[in-house]
Amino acid sequence: MGTPSQGSAAVAAARVDLCALDLMPVFAKEMIAGGVAGAFSKTAIAPLERVKILLQTRTNEFGSLGVFKSLKKLRQLDGIMGFYKGNGASVLRIVPYAALHYMAYERYRCWILNNCPSLGTGPLVDLLAGSASGGTAVLCTYPLDLARTKLAFQVNSSDQLSRALKRGSPQPAYGGIIDVFRGVYSEGGARALYRGVGPTLMGILPYAGLKFYIYEGLKAHVPEDYKSSVTLKLSCGAAAGLFGQTLTYPLDVVRRQMQVQSQQHHEQFGGPRITGTFQGLMSIKQTQGWKQLFAGLSLNYIKVVPSVAIGFTAYDTMKHLLKIPPREKKRSGDGPA
Repeated sequence: MGTPSQGSAAVAAARVDLCALDLMPVFAKEMIAGGVAGAFSKTAIAPLERVKILLQTRTNEFGSLGVFKSLKKLRQLDGIMGFYKGNGASVLRIVPYAALHYMAYERYRCWILNNCPSLGTGPLVDLLAGSASGGTAVLCTYPLDLARTKLAFQVNSSDQLSRALKRGSPQPAYGGIIDVFRGVYSEGGARALYRGVGPTLMGILPYAGLKFYIYEGLKAHVPEDYKSSVTLKLSCGAAAGLFGQTLTYPLDVVRRQMQVQSQQHHEQFGGPRITGTFQGLMSIKQTQGWKQLFAGLSLNYIKVVPSVAIGFTAYDTMKHLLKIPPREKKRSGDGPA
């Protein structure tokens, strides 16, 4: 038989034998769930994201090719790995971005429910919380998005156009994320790391709000027996992404051109340098045509469906695995689950 001291030690050990998840704060679980969801969704659509950026910025080389011909040309120029150029920066950005986005959404939602009861608990709360969380995440991770765009913009092209551009306006060849940060900082200091953040915020605030508004609104009308269906979650996420992106896409085009314009010959587009959101919209419309404001939109539809759908579904799945309590039972001051 064991001694009394051994028995006491066993009881004490049993008391502290708790799952690590039970000790983790709710907000930490939400950040983990959001980060995993973001990484899954972004990697799944990386080739389409690269082509979309090229359609938005390299109009002379890719603008008239369309989606599938652009993918074919990109493979010829950069190989299979060219589809994922800039994806490292993209994933490095999306993990903290998605973690902050989803966690901030839950926190803002709890704060609104606790402090603004007159708004109720309907989709309006999701719209406001989604918009605020999107803005918060963008401001915290924007330099990484800038690095991703600059890396994706580079193409190992040997055609006459590219050689002429390089002679007329030498373009820096970035070797990685740190290299981009050094180059951009040397060009314009810390402010240059946020070039294009204006149209980004103007686009992300309504988009993020609409995304959560539509997704949560659709789920709310689904019978309880079907709410755990992966297919249903994918469908709701796809609808949310498609609708939100259509309304805010021109702002995304302005953002991309602002991000890469420092390494382009401005006469390539026959227009002035883009310095602001509304000026950028008018400049692109006048010099490149209004269709350029929707360049790559068809590709965006193709990638938004899996991206947003996978993101929401992965987030809901991770919430279940991490034992995050239902929203109705949470309060903004929650600690461990």
